Amino acid sequence: MEFDHSEKGDTLYSMELTLALERLVNEKLLSLHQVAVDNNDPEMCDFIEREYLYEQVEAIKKISMYISQLRRVGKGHGVHHFDLQLQG
Repeated sequence: MEFDHSEKGDTLYSMELTLALERLVNEKLLSLHQVAVDNNDPEMCDFIEREYLYEQVEAIKKISMYISQLRRVGKGHGVHHFDLQLQG
């Protein structure tokens, strides 16, 4: 799959798609958590919170930070430096 986007650049566009997917997953996990609350299942609530929600929030935070950085560096050579920073 290619992430061609002439205006934003491939890297920024793919990160924005990734963020949208992570937010969707978080929304679905919150819905599942609400089902557990509605059915008075504290073990399931704890499991969802412990195993998924914390990690999901951290991923959203990290990807949002990457998007902010990519918007600042722009397309081209700045993306190369961003990539090097991720590897280091």
